[in-house]
Amino acid sequence: MTRHHAMHTIIKLIISISIFLCTVVIMAQSNNKTITGKVLDKENNKPITFASIYLKGQAIGTISNEEGKFVFHISNKESGVIIISSLGYGSIEKNVDDFNSDQQIFLSAEVSALSEVVITTTKKKKLSAKQIVKKAYQEIANNYPDQSYILEGFVRDLQKEDSTYVEYLECAAKFYNQPTDKEIEAKVELVAIRNSYIAEKNPWNKQWERKNSIIDLIEDDFIRFDYGPIKGKNGWKYELEDILPYNRKYVYKIKGMDVPFQKATLYIDTESFAFVRMELTRTAHKGKSWKRRLTHGGEQLYYNVIFEYQKYKNKMYLKISKGRRYLEYL
Repeated sequence: MTRHHAMHTIIKLIISISIFLCTVVIMAQSNNKTITGKVLDKENNKPITFASIYLKGQAIGTISNEEGKFVFHISNKESGVIIISSLGYGSIEKNVDDFNSDQQIFLSAEVSALSEVVITTTKKKKLSAKQIVKKAYQEIANNYPDQSYILEGFVRDLQKEDSTYVEYLECAAKFYNQPTDKEIEAKVELVAIRNSYIAEKNPWNKQWERKNSIIDLIEDDFIRFDYGPIKGKNGWKYELEDILPYNRKYVYKIKGMDVPFQKATLYIDTESFAFVRMELTRTAHKGKSWKRRLTHGGEQLYYNVIFEYQKYKNKMYLKISKGRRYLEYL
């Protein structure tokens, strides 16, 4: 039997998806006003990435990028209050009419007394990290959407093969979601797609549909598909690392480990026990890799995914979904 050797290519696939919390069609550009700014740490002037900028009491918002910058389009008729918030920082409120162009917004880091918050929020007894995770898992049905809904967002996808960037994609997108208890992936509609082909792609990568990388990330939703570090089972061990302010409340920051390949960080609301943010990384350990064989023939060697949610009408809706994968195709 002859063994055929294909080109050995390591593909670094980065998917960064930001979803505005909006359940209606965005207004026409002519009826919008645009607010621009930059969110910074008050102490060191460093940019705050993925800060939330949204209209108070509404499902309309955006996030800051890697440089802390944001662009927010709202109706000309809107004269409400905008909230700017980020995990670990005190939030601020500002009237829409008080914004200047490219305004700098400074957030202050807040430090909480860990023992005091634990006692206050649990009321009767101090919960262990694992008990907190299990409680959050039990509260999923109460904290996440129980009806169909639409999210509108923006997709950015950068691909790199070996040391060469090969493609950059940006587009607007609509995500048609079933209730959270339905293990059905969202239907995706891509709008205003902009591709930039930077270099020649590997033949295997050429045949891979770009929309599939978005679907891959959707399928990694721990809450909808009921798996991963949120269940508090199998080999997962947990440690309560901190309690952080968020939107004038507090969240538990819990580190999870499933040795030797998996680690996670979970941020859980201290009152509702909703998962506010989740991060999972699977990687190599002592020369051995966590591997996942994909249906298109590639092998996934490294995996990192982040999900962050925001509350609207007492339900948590996806705000950020971001993935990074290393694929090997032999």
